[in-house]
Amino acid sequence: MRTADNRVISVLSQYREQLGMLYPDGEVKAITRSVFQEMLGWDISQMEIRKFESLSESELLKVYLPLERLRAGEPLQHVLGSVYFHGLTLRVTPDVLIPRPETEELVELIVANGFSPTRIVDVGSGSGCIALALKQAFRKATVTGVDVSEAALIVAAGNGALNELHVEWQLADVLDASFHLPNGTDLVVSNPPYIPRSEEGTLAEHVRAHEPPIALFTPDEDPLLYYRVIGGKSLAALPTGGHLWFECHWKYATAVRDLLLPMGFAAVDLMVDISGNERFIHAIR
Repeated sequence: MRTADNRVISVLSQYREQLGMLYPDGEVKAITRSVFQEMLGWDISQMEIRKFESLSESELLKVYLPLERLRAGEPLQHVLGSVYFHGLTLRVTPDVLIPRPETEELVELIVANGFSPTRIVDVGSGSGCIALALKQAFRKATVTGVDVSEAALIVAAGNGALNELHVEWQLADVLDASFHLPNGTDLVVSNPPYIPRSEEGTLAEHVRAHEPPIALFTPDEDPLLYYRVIGGKSLAALPTGGHLWFECHWKYATAVRDLLLPMGFAAVDLMVDISGNERFIHAIR
């Protein structure tokens, strides 16, 4: 793949050529900027100013090794080993979902809501992104992150240590009848599996091949399974005025709202994401 031309402009051309088959042009540009920022410490202005400069052998190695892995379909976040989320640096592996911008929006909505929780439970923590971001925002709150995957909790605990944030991590299956939310919980949040298995073919290859199915898919015959179970357990545990937040599949957000309303929540609001898709549910006990 490497050529005799070691100028920056040649490397940028290689990224366009090799990744253009996998990603749209705008995403290729964003990926390239991320690699140069992470591997060389260059921002977008430096990339432009220095595009006719030659890179050293060590610099070439730093930018070409990620390209080889990206060509093979590995997600950028796995190649770089980390992702930035709500001011935190998080390590991500194939054992956890890569945090999405919509999930960062969810955290921002919770923080901006004005409610100050004392005990937060994040159901389906994965990388720990939601639990850790909320712990950072609500320093006095006790935060528990629950996940069915031991491997995911190892990643989450590592992210807690990396960011010097204390969160309690619990290995448990929310679908198990014996699982109950901790006493004193006044805010529950969850971004549960919500993609029907029949939609697997619509996902990008790098998602299907490199992210955990257990965190992605819900049964075709019961796409609201996790929302119904978590909603019911939240209703039983939350005090009057307690809060429940969900991230949803845009196709089913209205159905989630309609599911929660008859349960007995005092209010259930449906909110859209930055793209205008129905995405978030906020219910009050």
